[in-house]
Amino acid sequence: MTLFPSQSERMIALRYLRTREKDGFISFIAIFSLIGVALGVATLIVVLSVMNGFRGELYNRILGMNGHVRVAPEKGVLGEWEPLAERLATIPGVRLVTPTAERQTMVTADTISRAITIRGIRPEDLESRDIVARNLTSGNLADFTSKTNPIVIGDRLRQALGLRLGDQLRVIAYVRDEKGAVQTRPVTYEVVATFLSRRSEFDLTLGFIPLDLFQEDFGLAEDAVTALDIMIDDPSRAADVVSMVRQKLERDGLRVSDWRTRNARLVGALDLERVMMFLILGLIVLVASMNVIASFTMLVRTKGRGIAILRTMGATRGGVVRIFFLASASVGVVGTLIGAALGLLICASMKSIGAALTAITGGPMRSSEVDFLATLPVRVQASEVVSILVLALVLSLAAAIYPARRAASLDPVEALRYE
Repeated sequence: MTLFPSQSERMIALRYLRTREKDGFISFIAIFSLIGVALGVATLIVVLSVMNGFRGELYNRILGMNGHVRVAPEKGVLGEWEPLAERLATIPGVRLVTPTAERQTMVTADTISRAITIRGIRPEDLESRDIVARNLTSGNLADFTSKTNPIVIGDRLRQALGLRLGDQLRVIAYVRDEKGAVQTRPVTYEVVATFLSRRSEFDLTLGFIPLDLFQEDFGLAEDAVTALDIMIDDPSRAADVVSMVRQKLERDGLRVSDWRTRNARLVGALDLERVMMFLILGLIVLVASMNVIASFTMLVRTKGRGIAILRTMGATRGGVVRIFFLASASVGVVGTLIGAALGLLICASMKSIGAALTAITGGPMRSSEVDFLATLPVRVQASEVVSILVLALVLSLAAAIYPARRAASLDPVEALRYE
């Protein structure tokens, strides 16, 4: 039995798709099945592309502030870090090794206090953090080098403390004395720049000061830091780099982690959400495919006489299968292609759609309290689009099998007995 329909079989299949007025209800169901498949495919493409955009922006902001791989001591501080940093810089794919020092502390401006993280970092390394350097809301990073006691803070922290550029910020420095007792002393810094990363955990609770100033004020030795942040060319290879970093350590008591491990809950939740959304929205295509089965099974019942005549004229069972399989599958295939085109068009026009929604609603699409993103990001992944098309086509072709076999199994004698 040949698998491909002949020209006459294609013409008959097309004729069955153009049902007469008395079969209009069946044609109505078939049309809505096509629309259902198209909307399901388009929805899958749009929703997953938007989710990819949000996830990509979130990862960029996380990775822009912290290293892709971090080396930190299990206890205390990391001394004599420079030889280790030089060895780590030789690992293939490593772009930059940054020494940092951090402390949780309290800051005060007038009568307002906040708990924040103070991070010591070299000026050139801070300039390489695009999420800070490209998102300054006031000041400039040149003062981070030239000023005596500079600090760069998040713009939302500045607002919460009621500060302006050039104001003094009082910080409580915690220092351990020779006996190990914790001593506190106030240190004053000048606000030289502010940034807005649109992540509250950074904008409300993070401040940068020069590394040498941090070491002096918080009682660290000149060659001591609390971590080495490693930036790599391909963040997706962070786990491989972790293995190579461990081989370069040459000392005990150090902990190596990648960005996925440090944000395991967030990454796991986003991955699970993506899979569940794919499955849930895939049900739309599945339901539309069930409608294809129902509509063409009804068509087989109403076209029993015509099928019987075809069989008596010499049409084989295989020919009948090909006719109805082609007619049924055409609905799913056409719906899939229309849905793919519609989904990609919506993704390409997302900025215009967002602007139109903003104009209609009279305000932005997000609350001022939602500081993650200012725009709706879209990132279309070719592999996902292909997966969606394959899923829709497989369901559509599978849905065409039952009506086709039902038509082929029809007994022409029984169908014509009462005609």
